[in-house]
Formats: sequence, structure tokens, C-alpha cells
Amino acid sequence: MIALGVILIILGLVFPQLSILTTIGIVLLVIGAILWILGAVGRPVAGRRYWY
Repeated sequence: MIALGVILIILGLVFPQLSILTTIGIVLLVIGAILWILGAVGRPVAGRRYWY
């Protein structure tokens, strides 16, 4: 999810007419980072300890 977010941010910056890609990329990057941090500290998210 983090990698997809970074790719969408880069595509959004390369193609300025598709600014929605940048927005979606930032959202995916933030959600992915939150899930990664919660998983790293061992906290289960929605009943699941690991997200693959």
C-alpha cells in the first residue's frame, strides 16, 4: 500500500492534469504507514495481528 501510494504520488507529479492521483497516493501512503506502525508495535488492527 505504501509502494502504490508513492507510485501514484510520482505519477501525479509527472502528469499535473491528473492531480487526483496525487491525492489518492497521499491517502494510501498515510493509511499504509499507520497500518505498518500499528503492526510493528504488535497491536492487532480489526482483529488481525498481521496485514499482508
